[in-house]
Amino acid sequence: MKLMTVEAARAAMLAEVPPLPAETVPLARAIGRILAEDVEALRDQPPFATSAMDGWALRSADAPGALRIVGESAAGHGFDPVLQPGEAVRIFTGAALPAGADTIVIQEDAAREGDSVTVPAAKPGAYIRPQGGDFRAEQVLLTRGLRIDPWRLALAAAAGREMLLVHDRPRVALVSTGEEIVEPPADPGRFQIYDSGTPGLAAMLEGWGANVIRAKPVRDQLEAVIEALRGADADLIVTVGGASVGDHDLVRAAGEALGLSMKVSSVAVRPGKPTFFGVLADGRRMLGLPGNPASAFVCAELFLKPLIDAFSGAPAEPRLVSARLAAALPANGPREHWMRARLESREGMVFAAPFSDQDSSLVSVFATADALVRRPAGAPTAHAGDLVEILPLARG
Repeated sequence: MKLMTVEAARAAMLAEVPPLPAETVPLARAIGRILAEDVEALRDQPPFATSAMDGWALRSADAPGALRIVGESAAGHGFDPVLQPGEAVRIFTGAALPAGADTIVIQEDAAREGDSVTVPAAKPGAYIRPQGGDFRAEQVLLTRGLRIDPWRLALAAAAGREMLLVHDRPRVALVSTGEEIVEPPADPGRFQIYDSGTPGLAAMLEGWGANVIRAKPVRDQLEAVIEALRGADADLIVTVGGASVGDHDLVRAAGEALGLSMKVSSVAVRPGKPTFFGVLADGRRMLGLPGNPASAFVCAELFLKPLIDAFSGAPAEPRLVSARLAAALPANGPREHWMRARLESREGMVFAAPFSDQDSSLVSVFATADALVRRPAGAPTAHAGDLVEILPLARG
C-alpha cells in the first residue's frame, strides 16, 4: 500500500467532497448548520440613539440647573415632542433619546423635586448609545461558511432575519466490523470486548453537525460486510475496523465489490496507518478507520471532521495552535505522530504534556486528553519548552 502524508491524504479526500445543497430554515433550526449565504442587516442597530443608563435626557447647554420635567421615555415607548430649552425627560436604559436632547444625567447625580429636576454639568454625548453603534443597515454581519451558534443566531435575529439559507447536514452511516465486539447491555463472550469506538465516533459526528446512522456490528464475513455497505443510505460511509489487509480485514474487499475507486489507500500517520478513503460506484464516499479506538479517534479528528466540514460548506482544514512541551520527546520515526496530551497553564503560557503511553487501544488516555501534539515525520529530539503544534480537542 502506498503511504500518503497526512496533508496529501486529506487533500485527496476533500477533493472528492463538494458541499451539500442548501435549504432555507427558521432560525431555531439553523443551530449547528453552516451558512450558505451572507447575512446583511435590514436596518441600523440600535435604530435610534438610546440611553445607556436610567436617568434624565436633556440639553447639555441647560446644565447645571433646575429643569422642568415634561415627560418620560421608556423602552418601546419614546417621547415624541422635541425637547425645548429648560426641559428634561425621565429616561430608562434602552429607551430612545428624545429629539433635541444631547446628553444623559444618570439618576444618582440628579435630584427630583415635584415637577422639576436639578442636574449638574453634563458633557454632550454622555451615556448615549448612538444610532448604528452596533451595526449599520446593509452591513454584512455573518459570511457564508460560518457555523451558526447561539451568539451568531442572536446576531442574525438582531439583523431582522427570520430564515437562514444553510447547507444540508451530511448523512453518515457508521458500520463497525469484528467478531470480537458487542454492544452493551449484551454480555461479552470470553474473547469479546464492548464496542467503544462506534459510540465515540457517533457522538463526535453529531457534535460536528452530521446526521448519524448507526448499524449493528457486522460479523467478519465478506457477504455480510458487502450487504451492510450496500444498505447504508448515506452521503458518507464510515467503517470502523477491518481496514487493514489481514485475513479478517474484509472492508476493502467489500468496498471493491461495490466499485470502490480508491483515492487514499493508507496514510503515513501514527496511529492510523490503515486509514483509507474512496468513492463507491454509486457516488457514496467511504472512509475506512482502524478498529483500535485511539487510532479511530485520531483519524476522525484529522480526516473525518474535515470531511464533515466540507460536506457542510465550512472551512475544512484543522486549526492548529502552538504550545510548549512540558517534557522532552525522543526523535520521531518515519510516520507523522499525533500524541494525546494534557494541557497545562503556567505563567500565562500553555504547555502540552504528552502521555507516556500512547498505545492505540487505550480509551482511558483519550478520555483525559485535551489535545493532540503533532510530531512531524523524522522530527529530531524535542526539549522541554520547545514550541510544538497542537490540535485542541473539544472539551466541555
